[in-house]
Amino acid sequence: MAFLGDNVNSTCLLTEGHSSMLRRSVRCSVASISPKFDLKTYWTALIKEIDQKLDQAIPVKYPQQIYEAMRYSVLAKGAKRAPPVMCVAACELFGGNRLAAYPTACALEMVHAASLIHDDLPCMDDDPSRRGQPSNHTIFGVDMAILAGDALFPLGFRHIVSHTPTDLVPETRLLRVIAEIARAVGSTGMAAGQFIDLEGGPNAVDFVQEKKFGEMGQCSAVCGGLLAGASDDEIARLRKYGRAVGILYEVVDDILEAKSESEKKEKSYVSVYGVDKAMEMAEDLRSQAKKELDGLEKYGEKVLPLYSFVDYAADRDFSFEALV
Repeated sequence: MAFLGDNVNSTCLLTEGHSSMLRRSVRCSVASISPKFDLKTYWTALIKEIDQKLDQAIPVKYPQQIYEAMRYSVLAKGAKRAPPVMCVAACELFGGNRLAAYPTACALEMVHAASLIHDDLPCMDDDPSRRGQPSNHTIFGVDMAILAGDALFPLGFRHIVSHTPTDLVPETRLLRVIAEIARAVGSTGMAAGQFIDLEGGPNAVDFVQEKKFGEMGQCSAVCGGLLAGASDDEIARLRKYGRAVGILYEVVDDILEAKSESEKKEKSYVSVYGVDKAMEMAEDLRSQAKKELDGLEKYGEKVLPLYSFVDYAADRDFSFEALV
């Protein structure tokens, strides 16, 4: 259930020709991004801060091997930290303090990593690698990988409750954040997407895209807004925005892989609908995401990070392998 391509191999597929193709086809019909905003610098700085806080959040305790397995996946080098970065950006958009967002941001990464550990298991997607290194079960075994994932989910919730400054975020907001994450990963969210991914069926690809990739995107954006006290209308916009960005990234990944020499996905959007249809969908998703942000224009330049995430999802302007 990777969000913004957390299998880092995907970023290596973008060539100059593919990039120009996507820029021509996935047009930006909304406000252009300020040339003063540097997404690469912004994102990279947050990765460093979040990595440090994640390292502190998962110290090795007894039984040691479980914690080592947890840390192996959560602290993997090359991780984009898209869920926590989007959470922080959404929180700051509405005037929230970054310190208030960090515990939830770390929790989102823990939950994200747990979902990836379980996705890669032989009984699920049977993927031997993740984030440019062997999958968790390849190193620690299937039994320990299951336990590591199981432990990360509740640790995330506990981290929110125990580390969020109560003088910055009222408890009522924290309850909404916890409920949002629980909804996103549960039987109507990411778990449902994984089930349909395994079972298949009519329109399975659309449902899987929605649940495995759209859910994490919308949850990340919504949690940031909730922490900062965004209104219900603003939360609704963040939900639609995050969903569109999460699916957009995966669809563009499918397009790039289809045009590369790498092994093709059997159950991708491109394999079902073809490249042309996938490119049309990517264009629609990009427009949808920016349309939602247009309704938040009163916040001025604070909305620029979220706008930039949309363009990155479509264009892949830079590689994370050179940044982390």
